Amino acid sequence: MKNSTEKNLSTLVNDIYKTVSDLNSGDKSIPDECLESLATGIKRAIEDWATPKPDDGFLLRMSNIGRPARQLYYTRKSSKRVTPDAPTLIKFLYGHLLEEVLIFLVKLSEHNVTDQQKEVTVNGVKGHIDCKINGEVIDIKTASGFAFKKFKNGTLREDDPFGYMSQLAGYEQAEGTDKGGFLAINKESGELALYQPEDLDKPNVENIINKILNIFKFNKIPDKCYSPIPAGTKGNMKLPRGCVYCPHKIECHKDANDGSGLRLFKYAKGIEYLTRVKYEPKVEEIAA
Repeated sequence: MKNSTEKNLSTLVNDIYKTVSDLNSGDKSIPDECLESLATGIKRAIEDWATPKPDDGFLLRMSNIGRPARQLYYTRKSSKRVTPDAPTLIKFLYGHLLEEVLIFLVKLSEHNVTDQQKEVTVNGVKGHIDCKINGEVIDIKTASGFAFKKFKNGTLREDDPFGYMSQLAGYEQAEGTDKGGFLAINKESGELALYQPEDLDKPNVENIINKILNIFKFNKIPDKCYSPIPAGTKGNMKLPRGCVYCPHKIECHKDANDGSGLRLFKYAKGIEYLTRVKYEPKVEEIAA
């Protein structure tokens, strides 16, 4: 199967959609080499997912340099490795498999895919790019319907708790390219989006790395990543979304509630982590 040098990233999503429609109508078939590549990618993804990772302690990687500095500080400080539960591990698995399917569809639509999982380094920090498409670094993302909107609407720069923009900037600096982006799939609907950030929206990755290394060197706790938000209208305050999924929230907010720490209340929609309780919620309180 040929990979066209004339393909343009601007048509990538529509080209994939047309390819899928052509397959369904019988106007296109799948070359054996494309199926073999998909099978190899899926096999590799499952083997990697099922292989226990060595506990080498905290390493600054391209995939985490954009995370909030305080979160990185506590991750490095913690001697406890966070082990995901089984449902989370399954979620990771189908995320990896969806990425392989998406790369398969890119190849099938005759766009040029190269440098899959290539290792790159910036200022001693290593990372692995998902791939290049038509010569540009592309990070593959599987997203919920909520998160997908950031890629579809180009608003990721405004709310990027996982540091995806820094990750992309690091990959591009290492590769000397500047027109890459994110190919995202909405895992709830199957919709695709290609988001290519403007250069001005991409952070200076060397500055970020140096800032983090200085924090580690001088062992100074950075300011909190996010401020508490109102929990209802009666004066209670709670952790925002960016803190709720952080494994260090209990330690980080031990000064909450005048020094007694976070208070956890079990609502039907999930647990709320209150930093200030002025009005006692009429739901079950659970231990932190």
